[in-house]
Amino acid sequence: MSALVTGDAVVLGLRPARLPSRALALVIDLAVVWAAYILVSLVMLFATASLDGAAQAAIGVALFVLVLVGGPIAVETLSHGRSLGKLACGLRVVRDDGGPIRFRHALVRGAMGVIEILVTFGVVACVASLVSERGRRIGDVFAGTLVVRERVSSGWAAAVPPPPPWLVGRFAGLDLSRVPDGLWLAVRQYLTRMGQLDPQVSWTMSVRLAEDMVACTGAPLPEGVPPGAYLAAVVNERQARDARRAFGQLHAATGMAPWSPGQGQAAALWAGNAQSPVPAPGPAQRPVHEVAHAPLHGAAAVPPGGAVAPDAGRSTGFAPPA
Repeated sequence: MSALVTGDAVVLGLRPARLPSRALALVIDLAVVWAAYILVSLVMLFATASLDGAAQAAIGVALFVLVLVGGPIAVETLSHGRSLGKLACGLRVVRDDGGPIRFRHALVRGAMGVIEILVTFGVVACVASLVSERGRRIGDVFAGTLVVRERVSSGWAAAVPPPPPWLVGRFAGLDLSRVPDGLWLAVRQYLTRMGQLDPQVSWTMSVRLAEDMVACTGAPLPEGVPPGAYLAAVVNERQARDARRAFGQLHAATGMAPWSPGQGQAAALWAGNAQSPVPAPGPAQRPVHEVAHAPLHGAAAVPPGGAVAPDAGRSTGFAPPA
């Protein structure tokens, strides 16, 4: 992945497109563009048959510029970096900060593409893409753009397992500003692959990563919390903060994420991996259907003898008969 930092100091993990996928997308784009150029040229040839040779040459140059150069520029501008070939290969042109490109970016890429691709038959573009760390050609360097992959396999984009329900929201006051991006990536890779590791190796890795996380945050590891579950809870807290920044205070008003079947599976997962008992969820974290059918206690309970408390009618909206 390529770590790009936006103007809001948000690190984006993008996967740059390499030469094979870019070459395939370029072949598709060139086939479409040349087919359109030949078709328009034949039409204009019959339409300008009565003109002299100089006029026909001027029209031919104009068609070359408008179709072979202006066409790709217009398509990338209107589609925000998705030409037909890039759309078929799951690629997209973005700015260096991860945002969508505009006309000036497409114009620079198209102008440099005439030299890199059309004049040199793609040799310069291939060499530049192989030399560049992120697979960029010269047009991308001058335009400040990057071709990235939009579609990735499910194995590469594996989801981080949720933390145990009793740890959700527990680290809301933790300072995560000093945690480096390399540690976040290492923790994510561990969490997505911990089920494939040997239990002893997994435990050792989780202890080492948890110690690094504690050293960066300055807060000690809570007593009785397995290191793997601690890492998952910290990652969940970071994702919750990112969601609050992106979508306002919608998640902040809830206070705690609702119970879901995935969290129940996560509790069993941590119980098996952490080699320590996992506390049962409290009443506030129990499924809704269990809470609804739980026996009543206190003032709302029905006392012996069948009498109904006076507050019961107001709480349910049903007044008992006199």
